[in-house]
Amino acid sequence: MNEAFDIIQSVHLTEKATILSEKGNQYVFRVRPDANKIQIRQAIEKLFKKKVVKVNTSNYEGKFKRGRTGHAGRGNHWKKAIVTLAAGEKLEFA
Repeated sequence: MNEAFDIIQSVHLTEKATILSEKGNQYVFRVRPDANKIQIRQAIEKLFKKKVVKVNTSNYEGKFKRGRTGHAGRGNHWKKAIVTLAAGEKLEFA
């Protein structure tokens, strides 16, 4: 799990994430639930070659779902990381 591609699962693009990136130079990523802040920082710096100032994380539980046949299930638990980059640094997602 020490590979950067294993830790960072995807970019989390929402309205709130877009506002954070424009105003606060913060970017939101979906990461592995067992990754810590140090591993997330190292993965971002390795993948994007940018200086990370701060990492905030939030854990989310999977939502309960009910299928057509009435069987209850649950989505996967996931973790969100809000990464603040140094002044002047920017990420482009096209």
